[in-house]
Amino acid sequence: MSEEALYPIITLKRGKEVAIRRFHPWVFSGAIEKADEGLHAGDTVTVTDIDGNILGTGFCEADSIAVKMLCFENRKIDEWFFLDRIGKAFGIRRAMGLTDNPHTNCYRLIHSEGDGLAGLIIDIYGKTAVVQAQSEGMCLHLKEIARALKLQPDLKLEAVYNKSSEAMQRMGKEDLIEDGYLLGDKTEDFVLENDSKFIVDWENGQKTGFFLDQREHREMVRKMAKDKRVLNAFSYTGGFSVTALKGGAKSVVTVDASKRAIAAAEANLELNGFSKEDNPCLVADMKEYLQEMKPDSFDLIILDPPAFAKRHQDRHKGLQGYRYINEEAIRKIAKGGIIFTFSCSQAVDRGTFQGIVTAAAIEAKRNVRIIDQLSQPDDHPINIFHPEGAYLKGLVLYVE
Repeated sequence: MSEEALYPIITLKRGKEVAIRRFHPWVFSGAIEKADEGLHAGDTVTVTDIDGNILGTGFCEADSIAVKMLCFENRKIDEWFFLDRIGKAFGIRRAMGLTDNPHTNCYRLIHSEGDGLAGLIIDIYGKTAVVQAQSEGMCLHLKEIARALKLQPDLKLEAVYNKSSEAMQRMGKEDLIEDGYLLGDKTEDFVLENDSKFIVDWENGQKTGFFLDQREHREMVRKMAKDKRVLNAFSYTGGFSVTALKGGAKSVVTVDASKRAIAAAEANLELNGFSKEDNPCLVADMKEYLQEMKPDSFDLIILDPPAFAKRHQDRHKGLQGYRYINEEAIRKIAKGGIIFTFSCSQAVDRGTFQGIVTAAAIEAKRNVRIIDQLSQPDDHPINIFHPEGAYLKGLVLYVE
């Protein structure tokens, strides 16, 4: 080894360094030849090949992915490292026109592997950054991350909120961290997205409080909604409902299984000047709602369900779920209707999703055209060396 490792060492089996040399950020447990004693999930490690050559630096994991790489060099992981990565990510968002935008003040700043920080999500809501650590290593570095955010002058932040406890609970590490403000306190009442106003409850809502990855698709719905009767299924806090009404929809029905989400959807409708009496927001199981839905009730349907297949072992059941909701929507939408249908399941690739929607159209016995194919927006970038980061798939269907 030509240089001294900065951290405890994990050595890969001969030949297993190839993926890391190609900049893939995951080291699987089966690739490891040996590791220094006493390592735990969350520890920072130096990864080497069998001959002792340093391949990079990362965080230990407890699952089949044993290490998530942060860089492919021998580098100290501190607030200056995070400041460098955050600065580069901000520069990309500035080039996209998402910063200092008078019409939109919420966007994703850090998208895990897509921004070279595997296991970290940072969403910007006005002057607040909401941080979600999805690995123990990131969780243990939250203070450095918060300081790096504060040191980035162009962000002009007043608060940094940690929203990592849910992810830690899923890993059985509920005692590792509590949610709360790392810097400042809550100030904003709402955020702007393409001039629509949304109340974002990052303290109690799902994920970081709002599904920023649908921003561009909400705008597409706005442009296509004029004079249409719209169903926003799996609506969460009503983002598609607001934009459909902004586009001149005749009426919108908003449906979600969560009472909290529906209450937020009603508040968002009223915040934007729309009547919740004329545009009902319903707490209902979506499968039952689609079963009971009368044909020709809607001209435009948005199907944006939660991930039906979060893991590969859930894939078969998840595919059945996607097939069912799409079949019912295709069967019952009015002639000439448009369906926006999505999957955010990483275990379901784009080809499989399109195949399952095709099967649904066959069963529904309707002629269907794909008029657009959708993906995640530009502030949710995909690392070219990590194609697994492509998670959001969508189709826009025209149903004769």
